[in-house]
Amino acid sequence: MLFFSGDIHGSPWGVKRFCEKQKLTKEDILVLLGDVGANYYGDWRDDEMKKVLAKLAPTILCIHGNHEMRPWHIDGYYEAEWHGGKVWVQDQYPNLLFAQDGEIFNINGLNYIVIGGAYSVDKYYRLERGYGWWEDEQPSEEIKVYVERQLREHDIDVILSHTCPFKYEPREMFLDMVNQSTVDTTTEQWLDEIEEITDYVAWFCGHWHTDKRIDRMHFLFHSFESEEQIGLTEDEKIDRVARRVLNEHRAAFEELAQ
Repeated sequence: MLFFSGDIHGSPWGVKRFCEKQKLTKEDILVLLGDVGANYYGDWRDDEMKKVLAKLAPTILCIHGNHEMRPWHIDGYYEAEWHGGKVWVQDQYPNLLFAQDGEIFNINGLNYIVIGGAYSVDKYYRLERGYGWWEDEQPSEEIKVYVERQLREHDIDVILSHTCPFKYEPREMFLDMVNQSTVDTTTEQWLDEIEEITDYVAWFCGHWHTDKRIDRMHFLFHSFESEEQIGLTEDEKIDRVARRVLNEHRAAFEELAQ
């Protein structure tokens, strides 16, 4: 079974309780939608958190948030293939995977694309106090081009991101002390464009510290949802998979005919 949850910011205990209560096994997958906090300090404190997560049974797939380093900046990470897409992993924590932006993972018959990153509204507060902040927190132009190409070339069922499209921003979660005119919303505006061109069934995101549902958009923070909340019947799932296979073969035939 596949499960989803939001930002845990370096505290693994809620995830641990959920995995133990639900009796998850190594056959299960838990997606954390960014700001995991496992690559925040770059020292032993990250390792202590990873040790807790690594003792849990399921595979944990982490999306890139804005309050954490990208794995390729950290010694010990290497690329691996998982469910048809690329992830970053460390040998000592083999069940803790960090998804590369734009990668597509086929899980239980459905295609999931990952789009991590967001702008830190507390950027200057963090810089003033020497807290962690990283220039590549948002998707780069290279990542955006790759995501757009992936969407042109592949049918997608579910989108996994850290933040959400601009039109879906939960404005009730805006922080009173933040002047919204100073907030960089280019990632959210770009996701608006992605949302308009993608025939998706469900979209899961974190970042906003809220648990709510708007249309097909699932905002997760402390709550957990399963793939059952995607809302596809078995017949609908079979139909989407069949259409995807036909589209892929059609493209191959067209390429051969040229």
